[in-house]
Amino acid sequence: MPREFSRNQRLGNEILRTLSEVLRAETKDPRLQDVSLTSVDLSRDLGVARVYFSLLDPDADPQPVIDGLKSAAGFLRGRLGRELLVRHVPELRFLHDDSAERAAHISRIIDAAVVREEPAADDDE
Repeated sequence: MPREFSRNQRLGNEILRTLSEVLRAETKDPRLQDVSLTSVDLSRDLGVARVYFSLLDPDADPQPVIDGLKSAAGFLRGRLGRELLVRHVPELRFLHDDSAERAAHISRIIDAAVVREEPAADDDE
C-alpha cells in the first residue's frame, strides 16, 4: 500500500509542476492570468486528477477561471502526455481552492471576538 501512495503522490506533484509551468508560459487565455495551482489529488486508479487552484484576488469570481481551465483541459492534458511517463494521462477536473479565503474569514471572526472580549477582561482586574 505505501508504494501506491508514494507513486500517487509523486505523480500528483509532477502533474502540479507541469501544469503550473504550462499555464504560466503557454496559455494565452486572459481568464487564466491570476491563477495559482495549489494541489492535485489523484484517484486510486490514477484515472482522474482533481486540480485545485486559488485566485490572487480572493474576492474574484472563480467561475470564469473554471470555464477557462475546462476549455484548456484538452491542451493541458496533451502537454501532460508529452511530459509524463505514464500509460494513460488522467482526466483533469478543476476545483476552486477557497481554503485561504476561509482562513482569512475565520481570522476576521476571531479578531472581532477578541476585540469584543478585551473590555470585559479589563473590568476583571
